Amino acid sequence: MSIDFHLQDGVALITINRPERANALDAEHYAALSSAWSRVRDDDEVRAAIVTGAGDRVFSAGADLKSWIGRERKLSDHWLTQKDPLLNRGLEIWKPVISAINGACIGGGMTLMLATDLRIAVKGTRFGLSETKRGIIAANGGTQRIMRQLPYAIAMEMLLLADDISADDALRWGLINRVVEREQLIPTAMDFAARLSRNAPLAVRAAKELALRSFDLPLAEGLRMEQYVNLVLQQTDDVREAKEAFAEQRQPNFKER
Repeated sequence: MSIDFHLQDGVALITINRPERANALDAEHYAALSSAWSRVRDDDEVRAAIVTGAGDRVFSAGADLKSWIGRERKLSDHWLTQKDPLLNRGLEIWKPVISAINGACIGGGMTLMLATDLRIAVKGTRFGLSETKRGIIAANGGTQRIMRQLPYAIAMEMLLLADDISADDALRWGLINRVVEREQLIPTAMDFAARLSRNAPLAVRAAKELALRSFDLPLAEGLRMEQYVNLVLQQTDDVREAKEAFAEQRQPNFKER
């Protein structure tokens, strides 16, 4: 079992390392992935995160259906909503997260991608929510986020017909940010993460939170929240550091305070 976690220069690289099972996740792997996400959230050394899959075939097939479908579970488990929290199951991580999509992004792998902020895919990648072909639905945000991130008809086609789309179509519909050659996948993701890490971390996290909460807020309330957040940020040492660095023509050294 392996959910690899590597931290360097403020960037956490999480690798779902189970290529022999299409990087699918059983209960043990889900628990390990939950621990990795919790570390991204809680570790002050982490400023940005990248999630990818091992191998060159599949980013992640999501749940390992052989270990999940038909498995007996106590009904009370349904209400353990905070047990082993996942990014795509509602865990709040305001640090930016990048998907480096190394292969087919299907099922739970796609619902994971939908919960990330920036997405880079290798050429030839296929994207799909195939759950209805197997008698289930795209859970962990699949039916919720897809409707917010794609036009209605395209989202319904993916959900109900369960057909794949290509990387080029995903790029055209704005589902991903870049399509790159395989050898450029991790370098491109690392470049994104490094650029994010150089920005003021408090401002980056505030911007992400405000943007995501805007889905649930009337515009007037969202605008008012922006004013409050900017009022707080303007009192930080990081704002003063940014001003001094700009005047001195150097890279700012942000302290997250």
